[in-house]
Amino acid sequence: MLMHLASTARPTRAPLVTALVPAVSRALTLLDRLARERVPMSLAQLTNELALPKSSVHGLCNTLVSFGYLRRQPDGAFLIGPGVMGLAEAFVSGIDVAQEFNALWAHVGAAPEETVVLSVLSGCDALYVAVRNSARPLGLAFTVGMRLPAYLSGSGKAMLAHLPPGEVRTRFAAGLGPHLTRKGPREIEALLKELASTRKRGYSVDDECVREGVYSFGAPVRDAAGGVVAGVAVCINKALLGADRGERHRAAALNVAHALSRRLGFAAAQANPAAGARGARQ
Repeated sequence: MLMHLASTARPTRAPLVTALVPAVSRALTLLDRLARERVPMSLAQLTNELALPKSSVHGLCNTLVSFGYLRRQPDGAFLIGPGVMGLAEAFVSGIDVAQEFNALWAHVGAAPEETVVLSVLSGCDALYVAVRNSARPLGLAFTVGMRLPAYLSGSGKAMLAHLPPGEVRTRFAAGLGPHLTRKGPREIEALLKELASTRKRGYSVDDECVREGVYSFGAPVRDAAGGVVAGVAVCINKALLGADRGERHRAAALNVAHALSRRLGFAAAQANPAAGARGARQ
């Protein structure tokens, strides 16, 4: 009987290997390169960066321009176009943490006193998925879909601090990349030291790492299982920190992170984390 079953059984098939479509891969690589560069790039630069024939890159760019995913400057250089915002909005609409963040502010008619941002980790970047902008000018407009290096931003460091050091090293195996000001960690060891301090005190600090004159406090957001799934930050003008070194802004960041974590089902944080942090100092 067993021999009969063996002889009539269907042969085991090898697992299918997902085949990538070359043209799509090239287009997405081109978009990713422009998104990370954050400045216009010429056709020659893109051709060199992607190691593709100029005619191929020219065709990719024209196609992406026609769909609105790229825009061409008068000098011929290319930038990310407005078409990507629809993709960003569709992505954000499916993220529970962004929906819950927006729900927190649903009953508030006026803008918050200071800018509050929510981000998730995307590779080495903090990807902003929700923003509540303050009426106060910061010199930096935070928008949904914006990317900033996670090792510089307040919300990014709040998330990185809860990754195992080995994973942080893996993410930044190629180095920490560009800096936006003269401040911020330059080497992985300096970053790991800062992340250890951030994890110990419960909040992160961006002291003019993203923009001169801009200061932020960040805090991690946890899901029902206790994992860190996002980061929030309260961003302020450094000149307005005051004699208390921004204590109320630090408490505000912790309060938002706490409330959002509770909305996501994190019941372990029964005590307000801001209470224990008010006496903490950098």
